[in-house]
Amino acid sequence: MSKSFDVVVIGAGPAGYITAIRAAQHGLTVACIDEWQNRDGKNAFGGTCLNAGCIPSKALLESTELYHRAQHEFQKHGIKTGEVAMDIAAMQKRRASIVRQLTGGIAGLFKANKVEGLVGHGKLLSGKRVEFTPESGEVEVIDAKHVVLGSGSTPVELGIAPFDGDKIIDSWDALELDDVPEHLGVVGAGVIGLELGSVWARLGAKVTILEAMDDFLFMADRDVAKVAAQDFK
Repeated sequence: MSKSFDVVVIGAGPAGYITAIRAAQHGLTVACIDEWQNRDGKNAFGGTCLNAGCIPSKALLESTELYHRAQHEFQKHGIKTGEVAMDIAAMQKRRASIVRQLTGGIAGLFKANKVEGLVGHGKLLSGKRVEFTPESGEVEVIDAKHVVLGSGSTPVELGIAPFDGDKIIDSWDALELDDVPEHLGVVGAGVIGLELGSVWARLGAKVTILEAMDDFLFMADRDVAKVAAQDFK
């Protein structure tokens, strides 16, 4: 006999896990399927945002902002620190710790709200059915009254510049660099591109931003984008 839920959510990123929890809070039976696997081979809820996007980038931004301020602003305030150095390994260890804490928190929220978190691949079938392929075990078909697709996105690979994990990397790899690159080219002046550009520029990399759109930070409010462009210049 197959499992049955009021709501099955495919994808446990910021859209999916919040949808699942809210539906459960309204008294519906809910399952949330996700197959995200981190570089250490461990599965985690939270999708790109928590594992390889917004959260780790903000952690690195905070670390590098403090480093930059210590270098360029503290003396003006009368704060003497001596020579300031950045320990990249320690910075990355802190980033990883924050990510683990928050992704583990989602699993706890699922349990507290009676959402069944399923680790594996979800595939939408006809008739509001979902094929679930677990990390280990047999494939099963789940019946649902409602199916929510929150499968997220992946970095775009350019035909002329395929990812090689070394010189040409995606945004996830750019979060996990263990050395400051001499020159970093960022294709795409979106939020993640600019955040990563900021992180490594503060640590001494020369950063070049390439953007196909006419406007800098095209998805943002124009006044905000204008100020941001001035800061980057």
